Amino acid sequence: MIASFKRCMDLVASTLALVLLSPLLILIALLIRLDSRGPVLFTQQRIGRDRKAFRIYKFRSMVDRDPDTIDQIAEGVIVTGRDPRVTRMGRFLRATSLDELPQLLNILKGDMSLVGPRPVLPEQMEVVPEAYRRRFDVRPGLTGLAQVRGRRTLGWIEQLQYDDEYAKRYGIFLDLWLILMTFYVVVGRKGIYGGAGKNWREYREELREKEAKKSS
Repeated sequence: MIASFKRCMDLVASTLALVLLSPLLILIALLIRLDSRGPVLFTQQRIGRDRKAFRIYKFRSMVDRDPDTIDQIAEGVIVTGRDPRVTRMGRFLRATSLDELPQLLNILKGDMSLVGPRPVLPEQMEVVPEAYRRRFDVRPGLTGLAQVRGRRTLGWIEQLQYDDEYAKRYGIFLDLWLILMTFYVVVGRKGIYGGAGKNWREYREELREKEAKKSS
C-alpha cells in the first residue's frame, strides 16, 4: 500500500516538476552547450532496485568523456569545484544541485523515486557489505537520508548505514520530511564535496589489504 502510494506521488510530482521547470531546464541546456563541447546530458549505468541496472540522467557538469570508458576504480575524487574536470557551468550546477534535475525522467520511467538511497555504480557493488544490501529493496532516490545528513562528507559505510535505515523505515511522512530537509541542505550548499579519504575506493583498498594479509 505504501509502495503504491509512493509510486503515485512520484508520478504526479515528477510530471508536474518537468512541466513547471521546463523553461529552466531549457535554459540550463543552452548554457551547457555554450559553455563547453559535448552533449547536454550525461548518462551512466547505475544499479537500482533489485540490483537491476539502468541509465541515470544528469546535466553534464564535467568535460566531455565517454562514461563507459571511465575507469571508476582509478578515477580521482572531486574534492573542489576548481577541479579541472569540472566545467565553469558545472561548478554552478554542482553547487546548486541543478545537475540532478534530469533524474526527474528516471523517476517518471520508474527507475528511481523522489526519495531513496542514491543509486550506486556497478563497480561499487563489491564494496556493499551483505548487511547493507537491504537498500536494493527500494527504488533509489533523487534525495535520501544520507543526502540530508552529510551528503559527500559522509564516509562510504556511513552512507550505507543511512541507506539501510531508510529501507527499514521508509514511509510517506519520512519522505515528505526528507524532501523539505533537502531544500534546506541545497540552499545552504552543504556537503557538496567530500574528502578523498572517505570514499568507496579507499574502503575497497582497505578490504584488499586485509585480504592480502589473510592470504599471506
